[in-house]
Amino acid sequence: MKIWIDITNAPHVRFFKDIIHHLQEEGEDLIITSRKFGDIHKLMDMYGIDFISLGKHGVTLDEKLKESTNRVNELVDVVSSEKIDVALSKHSIELPRISFGLGIPSLYVLDNEHAVAANKLTLPLCDKIIAPKIIDVWKLLSYGADPNKMIRYDGTSEILHFKSFEYDDDILKKLELENSLPKNILMRPEPSLASYLDTDCNESVLSPIVDVLKEYSNILILPRFKKQAAIFEGIENVTILKPPVDTSSIIKKCDLVVGAGGTMNRESAILQTPVISCYPGVPLSVDQYYIDKGLMFRSNSTEEIINKALSFLVNPPKHTKIKHDDLFEIIINNIYDLAKKA
Repeated sequence: MKIWIDITNAPHVRFFKDIIHHLQEEGEDLIITSRKFGDIHKLMDMYGIDFISLGKHGVTLDEKLKESTNRVNELVDVVSSEKIDVALSKHSIELPRISFGLGIPSLYVLDNEHAVAANKLTLPLCDKIIAPKIIDVWKLLSYGADPNKMIRYDGTSEILHFKSFEYDDDILKKLELENSLPKNILMRPEPSLASYLDTDCNESVLSPIVDVLKEYSNILILPRFKKQAAIFEGIENVTILKPPVDTSSIIKKCDLVVGAGGTMNRESAILQTPVISCYPGVPLSVDQYYIDKGLMFRSNSTEEIINKALSFLVNPPKHTKIKHDDLFEIIINNIYDLAKKA
């Protein structure tokens, strides 16, 4: 069986890595495509994934449209000559459109109900859509999703990031970090270049939080791009991490995570590291999933975030067991199910 997987964002590399390795071990023929954006290429190399890079990410709306259109053309040239049985992606805009046009069955993984443009362009074209139960199904239907094509599960996509995770307790030593204080806080800035968030990539909501917490803890910043890294350069007790790094082990090793994004916050909740979300947009349902379970605290008040952070550093919350469906099995089963029906 020949399977096409398109990976268009850095967190999706961790999401797909175990699926890719499993399918390869099963003897399936994989075509893995990607694009130039963030740390995708470095992470693919880090996990030993062979891929074809086509296209890049656009910043402005007109650039996004042009780059996506160009990427469709480039991808068609690659996949149209292949006899692909199933196509698989997570929030790829191009794969569902190409699969629909070429008559390839497609399986689409979704976890962001606020990505209006992406969802409207893709959901009506997918043969199967896998989405968390926490997301309002009526929201997805409003984008044109077919309710008969939806598979819903209990949990979030980040549970797949840890299927083969091996914790490295010496991760901070291996990174040779000069930590002058006994506590460590990992921070992740907001996704300023995303189409669903209107923010200035020259600023960060984390800046005033860093200014205070740097006096109490070593701050590790994992920026998304160079301009974002520059915001935090030269600040005392602040270290800017250079990817690719073992973020999962860093999360587990740190005393606290403060994130203005989404994926790393949810990873922290799963790993039971205290996490504060200060995402500047409307919260995603998948974030609410962990907030409801008491595994994530959310606020946009700088004062409240700082006070909660100091509280977590002194009195970390107790661990809570999480029960969720086997997303890995759901995806694998639906890949083969689609192939049989093709």
